[in-house]
Amino acid sequence: MYREASSCWEFPSNRAVSVSAHVRGAWVRVCGWYETRRQRRALLALDDAMLKDIGISRIDALQEGHKPFWRP
Repeated sequence: MYREASSCWEFPSNRAVSVSAHVRGAWVRVCGWYETRRQRRALLALDDAMLKDIGISRIDALQEGHKPFWRP
């Protein structure tokens, strides 16, 4: 019915690998969010002629530029 207290603190041998994989994955996600934010701010800074060159309207640029960084 009850487990020994010592068995509660035993970790699998690959725990260090799994923790580092999670940290690395979180870092990649944060870097991706930063890049998305940077690109959306750059899009907002373009003038109408530049937006026309890349084929989007000011309205589209505003909609994309004002989305939160975590939304695709």
